[in-house]
Amino acid sequence: MNIAVIGATRGIGLEVVKAALEDGHHVTVLVRNPGRLAVRHERLRIETGDALDPDAVARVVEGQDVVCDCLGTKNVFKKVTLFSRAAENLARALKPQQLLIAVTGVGAGDSKGHGGFFYDRLVLPLVVRRIYADKDRQEEIIRRRVARWIIVRPGLLTNGPRTGRYRALVDLEGVRGGTISRADVADFILKQAKSPEFLGKTPLLIY
Repeated sequence: MNIAVIGATRGIGLEVVKAALEDGHHVTVLVRNPGRLAVRHERLRIETGDALDPDAVARVVEGQDVVCDCLGTKNVFKKVTLFSRAAENLARALKPQQLLIAVTGVGAGDSKGHGGFFYDRLVLPLVVRRIYADKDRQEEIIRRRVARWIIVRPGLLTNGPRTGRYRALVDLEGVRGGTISRADVADFILKQAKSPEFLGKTPLLIY
């Protein structure tokens, strides 16, 4: 398949790039600084640009079977618009047959209140509330304007190994917290890219 990854230089995005190349796919990435991407491969195409640039997003999306939005930010002090603005650009560029897999996180949408006591009471409202306010806007744009989508909501992220053993939950009753490695989030994304079982759903990933 042809798979595009936005937000590929670190974290989940980098793990998706590595997993997709290992699995034999052609991967295109959109990065602001190609020097920060620690992967080179004959099936990897690097596009230099910004997810906030509609033209750059349109170039990367063109000809792709699946587009993975794995954007992240370390900005916790100022208003965040990265996720929603990128989602707007993706919504304009994607064709109906293309699949968008977007990563948000526990605390977005109706997963709020399912991150565990410390996360729900302290981290979300005091540290990452601006990020998650924009992730909520991102999810709403995707729901309204993208034909084929899966929104992936990982639990608390770790740098653990890829195990392939985790839960993808759409019924969150009784769920209060949980962790997942970035490598296993990438494993789930690649599996959904190949065989999308969660179309139009927002699975929470935890062990």
